[in-house]
Amino acid sequence: MPTSPAFEVPAAWRLEQFAASLTRAAPNTVVAYVGDIAGLAEWMGRGGVEDPVAVDRSLLRRYVAWMHTRHVAKRTIARKVSAVRRYYGFLRRTGVVDVDPTTTLRAPSGESRLPHVLDDADLAILLDAPPPDDEPVWRRRRDDAVLEVLYGSGLRVGELCGMDVHAADLAAGAVVVVGKGSKSRRVPLSQPAIDAIGAWLAVRHEVVAESSGSAMFANERGKRLTPRDVRRILDRRSARPTHPHALRHSYATHLLDGGADLRAVQELLGHADVATTQRYTHVSKERLRLVYQGTHPRA
Repeated sequence: MPTSPAFEVPAAWRLEQFAASLTRAAPNTVVAYVGDIAGLAEWMGRGGVEDPVAVDRSLLRRYVAWMHTRHVAKRTIARKVSAVRRYYGFLRRTGVVDVDPTTTLRAPSGESRLPHVLDDADLAILLDAPPPDDEPVWRRRRDDAVLEVLYGSGLRVGELCGMDVHAADLAAGAVVVVGKGSKSRRVPLSQPAIDAIGAWLAVRHEVVAESSGSAMFANERGKRLTPRDVRRILDRRSARPTHPHALRHSYATHLLDGGADLRAVQELLGHADVATTQRYTHVSKERLRLVYQGTHPRA
């Protein structure tokens, strides 16, 4: 629920201090959580509640019920409830409230969706399709490197955009990336990714001025690549609408299909909890079921 342009969140909600407290959260998460609390403040304000101290469990339950009546997606409601919990945890730690009203607040379980995995044909178009005649060499090489790294190393798009030149050791076939919670990890590079990065670095100077910093990948303006830039690369190269995260999903699923150990895949992906990685085992099982049904004469 976005806030209306005319609404100004009262100072009592301490949004700036809350944002500053989210030191381990990704920038996009901080923006989403602050927006969620601003939306809560606006809804409460319409009922005459101008201070988060005056919010109780009953009001929060009514807020969740109201979102249901507005047909807000379950996953979105769950995220907003998570933001409210984080927010009141912050207020409790800083002594603003004595009682946390979110203790028994429940969010609906989100729709269970298996990660989207690209098939061989989709990957072939993304990674190997010939370039248009009018495409600049530097852009083709950059896009090749971006896609090979996303699929070959399973990086989050934010990790790829944050890569610096010195983080890649092409001789050793590895790169150090900074993931969620500012945790760094070393992940292997595939041989196609090594080759593509080498080809890109040979022309990188045509796009990135020496004074522009150490960003591995840059856009047409010579600035560090952004997630939106990466999405544009996918839009140009993919045969169908594809999100950059689908390459990470495909990486994990193909590793498990090939017999990789679950804990090893967890480490490669940078997941704090192995349960997050386990959902890819469900994808693999589903793929096996579809293969069986499509090929076995008695299926």
